[in-house]
Amino acid sequence: MKALIKITLKNGVLDPQGKAIEHALDSLGFDGVSDVRQGKLIELDLNAANEAAAREEVEQMCQKLLANTVIENYSFELVS
Repeated sequence: MKALIKITLKNGVLDPQGKAIEHALDSLGFDGVSDVRQGKLIELDLNAANEAAAREEVEQMCQKLLANTVIENYSFELVS
């Protein structure tokens, strides 16, 4: 089973990388782009007994290591 984990900054948290991307896109002529937010996508394979166990495992991974829950939101999906 594969887990796809999406991590993004919470609203209101400054995103200097997103702002740099926005400015770079503007300088390349993409002037209709605004409010760029940069995040992370983590893809990993799991050897879990079932979907419920996989969900619990990924939830713990996100809470303990992958996401800084003070400033980041996360969501994930499991793919067979």
